[in-house]
Amino acid sequence: MALALPAVLGLAFLLVPLAGLLVRTPWASLPGRLLSAEVGEALRLSVVCASLATAVCLVLGVPLAWLLARADLPGRGLLRALVTVPLVLPPVVGGVALLLVLGRRGLIGQHLDAWFGVSLPFTTAGVVVAEAFVAMPFLVISVEGALRAADPRHEEAAATLGASRLLAFRRVTLPSIAPGVVAGAVLCWARALGEFGATITFAGNFPGETTTTPLAVYLALETDPDAAVVLSVVLLLVSVGVLAGLRDRWIGGSP
Repeated sequence: MALALPAVLGLAFLLVPLAGLLVRTPWASLPGRLLSAEVGEALRLSVVCASLATAVCLVLGVPLAWLLARADLPGRGLLRALVTVPLVLPPVVGGVALLLVLGRRGLIGQHLDAWFGVSLPFTTAGVVVAEAFVAMPFLVISVEGALRAADPRHEEAAATLGASRLLAFRRVTLPSIAPGVVAGAVLCWARALGEFGATITFAGNFPGETTTTPLAVYLALETDPDAAVVLSVVLLLVSVGVLAGLRDRWIGGSP
């Protein structure tokens, strides 16, 4: 009983702000605002960029997770820690790091610009890069956990039947870890959708090109608070939907 009061206060601390957001939502004008050009453009750009970032994370993150889970590498613990750094790194710092590496004068960006005429900062592609940078650890952690839980003897059996390592991974391992891959991809997509700090630092805030929904919320707070509330509610509903869909895997709920 001694813990009941602080528990209730903690619950209120987390839920009351969200309830306040819902109370202040202009429900009567919500459909019209969602159909407005500015809101629609921000939502469209957010969905497109988050989906592309998730695709990048799948292509790069699944092999990385396999490396961390199955490969016998020296310093694997340190490598795993480095992979998860973006989880705790302030997003703005991540954006600055991306600028220093991929900017026009960056370590790699200067060569991309000089050799191929490619400039990532302050472009839609830059949004995708920033979102993939902060979101990939969610996918890697989920897939690595699924790989560790999977029985490697199935892959060994496939190898004894003549399957190559790549074929065994594609036909045996990947289907067995599919739930983990899906869960990681959904979390990755949701994290990318809500990214703000790295995006505004690396890609800027240009309407129609880099202004995603979180950035549009920030802009609208000064000029149109109702629009900011509407966009915030959309992001809140997406977050709740993701957690509800993954409740069995991440928060131990029951159907």
